[in-house]
Amino acid sequence: MRRLRNVKIVATLGPASSTYEMIRALHEAGADVFRLNMSHGTHDEIAEKHKIIRQVEEDLGSTIGILADLQGPKLRVGVFANDGEMLEIGAAFRLDLDPAKGDNARVSLPHPEIFAALEPGKHLLVNDGKIRLRVTECGPDFANCVVIAGGLISDRKGVNVPDVELPLAALSKKDRSDLEFAAELGVDWMALSFVQRAADVEEARELIKGRAAVLSKIEKPNAVERFDEILAVSDGIMVARGDLGVELPVQNVPPIQKRLVRKCRAAAKPVIVATQMLESMIESPMPTRAEVSDVATAIYEGADAVMLSAESAAGSFPIEAVTTMDNVAVEVEMDPTYTQIIEASRSGSTRASVADGIVAAAREISETTDIKAIACFTQSGMTALLTARERPRVPIIALTSQIGTARRLALSWGCNCVLAGRLDRFKMAVVSAVRAARDEGFASKEDQIVVTAGVPFNVTGSTNILRVAPCDESLIYPADPE
Repeated sequence: MRRLRNVKIVATLGPASSTYEMIRALHEAGADVFRLNMSHGTHDEIAEKHKIIRQVEEDLGSTIGILADLQGPKLRVGVFANDGEMLEIGAAFRLDLDPAKGDNARVSLPHPEIFAALEPGKHLLVNDGKIRLRVTECGPDFANCVVIAGGLISDRKGVNVPDVELPLAALSKKDRSDLEFAAELGVDWMALSFVQRAADVEEARELIKGRAAVLSKIEKPNAVERFDEILAVSDGIMVARGDLGVELPVQNVPPIQKRLVRKCRAAAKPVIVATQMLESMIESPMPTRAEVSDVATAIYEGADAVMLSAESAAGSFPIEAVTTMDNVAVEVEMDPTYTQIIEASRSGSTRASVADGIVAAAREISETTDIKAIACFTQSGMTALLTARERPRVPIIALTSQIGTARRLALSWGCNCVLAGRLDRFKMAVVSAVRAARDEGFASKEDQIVVTAGVPFNVTGSTNILRVAPCDESLIYPADPE
């Protein structure tokens, strides 16, 4: 299913989007990748959604990516005798390991690892940062605090510890179970929550064993500080602005977002900008102008994908939310300023490999001659990712014999994935590419495309040849290199 845009849309599935009819409608409206939130729903419910997505994919002859998002370690307070209490600014409040029900002076925090890492002067944030506590005194089983920002604290609200590296296991017991289930189910991407260090990603990668690509969610200050090392061991990145905006001053988030997006692009790794993009559309069929501007900003920055969470999972207008995001993306990418910004931010780093040079040449040729598309043959997806990093003005047709590769590339900027049989001659690769360009509506018989491939064929990382090919097969003569 050809899109009229390059940026991709990720839609989260949930109670509002769990039927075949709704999932198909969301894909037809513009969703390229579906997110399965492992925090909600049983394994049976997740498996049913996965099955429906694959059925939609088969029925429409389209390539759809599936992302499983692991919950990660969740830190929560205990319960209150009165279900909750109002905390006043300046009041004293205690967190401890005592399981007794809480009151206006204390509540249980059943996480000894937090107390082990705390120091006086550190901060604890409760309920998405609405309540802020500063530690005045602490020990292995308690933390006495003063209320900096007050409000209602109630049962099992989440806790953030922004200025401390917590000695938490990268994957909880639930995460390990969910990871194995999702990998066996056949998801394409596995998203890791609350990553703090590269070792967290490497641990998950060992468990996944190549069954899915690994995407690291950046939502902790530690992850921002160590972003380069996390990016190096990740296949993709999600800028998860929800927790990031809780643990850091909100004004810090936009420049961090811009910086991370550029680093991902330079590394040729897909990046999603996520959280509260069209939040008002949970209850309204129309977004706010600020939300539209937020989506547009992520697209202008060059993000590979933008994501809907509750808007498509639990909102009243999931199709309208996807349609709005699609419309914004199309409009932004038609803006000449978009092209200027994207090309001005193109990486000027030295090309490190033959493949880097080939894809750069393909982009340059497409911009200086009448070329309709760049067709690249890719086994692992790397050539397509390198081509996408160039952000060419013409469409990218990624041809592969690997269905898993095609599905993973559904997350990457500009990649239109086409399944092709295994080839052993360059002439047949060119023929296959021009047929795909015509069949998918990217070119006519009178047009030309650029074809990149690797010889010998079916060898990962061997991209070493480029040809400008006519889309009239009768002009592809037998003397082509084999």
